[in-house]
Amino acid sequence: MSPVLAGVLQLLALMAALALAYRPLGDYMAKVYESKKHLRFEKWIYKAIGANPDAEMRWPAYLRGVLVFSLASVLFLYGLMRLQPHLPGSLGFKAIDPDQAFNTAASFVSNTNWQSYAGEQAMGHLVQTGGLAVQNFVSAAVGIAVAVALVRGFARSRTGELGNFWADLVRGTVRILLPLSVIGAVVLVACGAIQNFSGIHEVGQFVGGHQQWNGGAVASQEVIKELGTNGGGYFNANSAHPLENPNAFSNLFEIFLILLIPFAITRTFGRMVGNLKQGYAILATMVTIWIGFTALMMWTEFAHHGPAFDLAGGAMEGKETRFGIGASAIFSVATTLTSTGAVNSFHSSNTGLGGGLNMLGMQLGEIAPGGVGSGLYGMLIMAIIAVFIAGLMVGRTPEYLGKKIGTREIKFAACYILITPVLVLGFTAAAVALKQPPESITNTAANAVGGSHAHGFSEILYAYTSGANNNGSAFAGLNADTPWYNTTIGLAMLLGRFLPMVFVLALAGSLAEQKPVPATAGTLRTEKPLFTGLLVGTILIVTGLTYFPALALGPLAEGLAS
Repeated sequence: MSPVLAGVLQLLALMAALALAYRPLGDYMAKVYESKKHLRFEKWIYKAIGANPDAEMRWPAYLRGVLVFSLASVLFLYGLMRLQPHLPGSLGFKAIDPDQAFNTAASFVSNTNWQSYAGEQAMGHLVQTGGLAVQNFVSAAVGIAVAVALVRGFARSRTGELGNFWADLVRGTVRILLPLSVIGAVVLVACGAIQNFSGIHEVGQFVGGHQQWNGGAVASQEVIKELGTNGGGYFNANSAHPLENPNAFSNLFEIFLILLIPFAITRTFGRMVGNLKQGYAILATMVTIWIGFTALMMWTEFAHHGPAFDLAGGAMEGKETRFGIGASAIFSVATTLTSTGAVNSFHSSNTGLGGGLNMLGMQLGEIAPGGVGSGLYGMLIMAIIAVFIAGLMVGRTPEYLGKKIGTREIKFAACYILITPVLVLGFTAAAVALKQPPESITNTAANAVGGSHAHGFSEILYAYTSGANNNGSAFAGLNADTPWYNTTIGLAMLLGRFLPMVFVLALAGSLAEQKPVPATAGTLRTEKPLFTGLLVGTILIVTGLTYFPALALGPLAEGLAS
């Protein structure tokens, strides 16, 4: 079987699996967030934290819950890493340096999972499981909660109440993420992923000599890193490591986990607003962009040239032979179009245009299908922009789902869109202007500060794009373990995660206070294919072109020169 055909068949199998899971999971999540009942275990949690799950919150209170919980999570995780040598299961590892501990705490709490360290060489069992894995669950649940609050803003009227953050957080964790993770971990263990608490031991190598490896609860952390679109990895090699991602089936299963909730939540949206066709329109937009990017990525990676490429069967540099070009291309698009950041290949080894596609996928806002929760609310923000543009074209006040999009709403949406580009382009410009990293660091990014290396500039741009968009993947050629990058990328991750949530929740509160507007003959039908096309165009023009000058200096220059 040719590599191209194998890649296409894997893509078709993935689409079939996602289609089968779409309806049951989407309906189940809608029932979870619309239910008035609390499980006994959930009641124990509410009692322990002193929360009243039945108390409705307006958007400022909901936002305070998000920020207070996230701040407490950052402080707890930071303390855990700084105290690591004094904790059980440390495996003899030292305390994480302050700047790296801040970066890592910000990373996992913001659902980014950017790692400037090698996991198996820095973190003990307690930090991995009690710190990082826990944040994989709750940071994902926070994203879903904010998305559900925005959906309630569309569904409710004449009230500013958006539900209860603590109830949404606990339900997302207990009823959705935990059960799916248990099932997924069993599948990964059956595939060959490890799940233990063994210490450091030496293993022999085929070429002679020995290497030190440590075990860990890898399968359980692997499944939630993909399911919660967190990213990162227990081992430095991430999902290219055979103990995290053993074979071709586990690779496809992990891609399935990455895309599962972000796609299914569009049905949850349609169910909660009382119009499934609206959910299908958002889904169609996501699928259109995802398939387009996947096709382009496979084309750029399969369009090899020269005898070395021919002998290898394609652009195999930086890719696992267990997976090949097709599966690596599908994985890289899935992980950068969501906020996952897990990698099964070396993104820096992609073709120039392929690396640019990965970067552009994040710069679109990771909305096709995007992260768990964040993809949906990002897409709904773009839908508001699209109906506003359509309203300008016909001279009519725009409406979406029966709510008028006025001056206040469009300001919130505009602020949401502008935050990430300001962070990405601002920090990238500062890194290059201030000549970071220092010239003593020998990598291609060091050459970029002099303006002489397009690939090096791409590495710097990719790092801040990944951080501010809460993705977490890396080009992998940049030495980011410096005080400058640990601090600035940490700030980019926190600001890129929580500033947009401010405007999402403010928008949700504004929409919930409105009186529904009945549809008329002049109302734009937002469940039709015409709107899907308008939305795709809006996304590509409004967000994509924002980064075009920066992309022209990096991946486009490199791709066109090769």
